[in-house]
Amino acid sequence: MPDLEVTDSRKSQVGDIAVRRALPRRGRRTVGPWCFVDHVGPAQVSGPRGMGVAPHPHIGLQTVTWLVEGEALHRDSLGTEQVIRPGQLNLMTAGHGVAHSEEGAGGYHGTLHGVQLWIAQPSATRDGPPAFEHHGSLPCRDLDAGEATVLVGDLDGTVSPARCDTELVGADVSLRNGTTTVPLRRDFEHAIVALTGAVRLDGAVVDPGHLAYLGIGRSEIVLAASEPTRAILLGGVPFQETVLMWWNFVARARAEILEAYRAWTVADDRFGQVDSTLPRIDVGPPPWRG
Repeated sequence: MPDLEVTDSRKSQVGDIAVRRALPRRGRRTVGPWCFVDHVGPAQVSGPRGMGVAPHPHIGLQTVTWLVEGEALHRDSLGTEQVIRPGQLNLMTAGHGVAHSEEGAGGYHGTLHGVQLWIAQPSATRDGPPAFEHHGSLPCRDLDAGEATVLVGDLDGTVSPARCDTELVGADVSLRNGTTTVPLRRDFEHAIVALTGAVRLDGAVVDPGHLAYLGIGRSEIVLAASEPTRAILLGGVPFQETVLMWWNFVARARAEILEAYRAWTVADDRFGQVDSTLPRIDVGPPPWRG
């Protein structure tokens, strides 16, 4: 039988918001190309700071921002200013280098709840130019007792319009009371991250703040819920390339991270400028520097 491994998240702080970091974890660095999962909130935000995530750099990854409640404003060094609301997707491709912030959206006051996900880019694209795309609506697939919104990739023929550099799936699965069968690709490894409510599968209960790793070789997964429940399904072909992560960088070797750190620290033109009133984030050097 395929694996089932349920792990808790690590509490962290990103900007002004408390998050639960489900990935990476010790012993589980990736699920397919997915290398980072932050469950954001639910939290109360007010005023222009909003999430309060000041300008910071990225290389070698794509950020996927999905809200189930609230609003946020994305700014980046490409000149983008894009408000995101529930049901919409922001996808930023870092490539060789980009900087961005996540701030308050106008006068929004209320609950903010969602996920921030990272996808490790393959060698074919990870040194390419940065890019940003916003999708105001995404395709949905009816399920037995719910529906799945496909954020990125392909769920059994329901395909997101978002850019996809590797074979993967990311979907928001919304469940009603009952049992739901979700089709999967046998050559993918998969995981489920609970957002609201409790998801039952293979005799285990996955509560918010937990990640259930499903392994590889499944053609479907049966999910059960006794109340309205939301969960994120992630999957992809196991990522065969080395992934070295430090701070906001996804690389293959320490030298790449050191060069990116140097470029950000001296503010050269690699990462550009973000038009933000928040002060940029600076950190100390990697522990192996020198």
